[in-house]
Amino acid sequence: MHPDNQKLPGIGPKEGLTPSQERLLEAIRTFIAENDLPPTVQELADILKIKGASVHEQLGNLTSKGYIRRTPRKARSLEIVEQPPPVSEKVPVSIVGRVAAGLPIWAVENRLGEIMVEANLVRGRCFALEVEGESMIEADIHEGDYLIVRQQPLAENGDIVVALIEDEATVKRLFISEDRIELRPANPAYPVIRIAPEDELKIVGKVLTVRRLDPAE
Repeated sequence: MHPDNQKLPGIGPKEGLTPSQERLLEAIRTFIAENDLPPTVQELADILKIKGASVHEQLGNLTSKGYIRRTPRKARSLEIVEQPPPVSEKVPVSIVGRVAAGLPIWAVENRLGEIMVEANLVRGRCFALEVEGESMIEADIHEGDYLIVRQQPLAENGDIVVALIEDEATVKRLFISEDRIELRPANPAYPVIRIAPEDELKIVGKVLTVRRLDPAE
């Protein structure tokens, strides 16, 4: 897979956004134009027919990428930043294999090529994994996407991580409480993976961003 053949979804001012993020941005723009005020999270969820948690996730991505501004703890505070952020220089990240967004699968590292990623997103030692399965679709992670992962042995509550359970790999959201650790999917059709005291859990890395290749390529 040659770096020149990798394209991020979106063209021009929307470069760097996934299709779901583009739809959310357009929904915000349309709602403001029609109602002269910004939408709430629930209104966006109703318009796009997705869960509020998924809207929160994508709003966070749009904010971090510089496309919107938000005022904390204020319901109607979304503001579109009309001037898009400058396109960052891109660097190659090695694709080292595949990971299950579903039930865990055997983890195999196999260098499959490279994918180009904005340099400002790549912090530390990073690698890419192709997604298999649909357990994280409400976090806008779909089969065939590429996860850009920072290698690290620790993660915080709520992080989306690549984890090994007895040498089987999966991508899930990490949930930590006083009495249990869980790996939670973002799709109600899939079960929560509860980590028992005797289970061997290893955090491989934290998911920094997701890349979806142009299907025409």
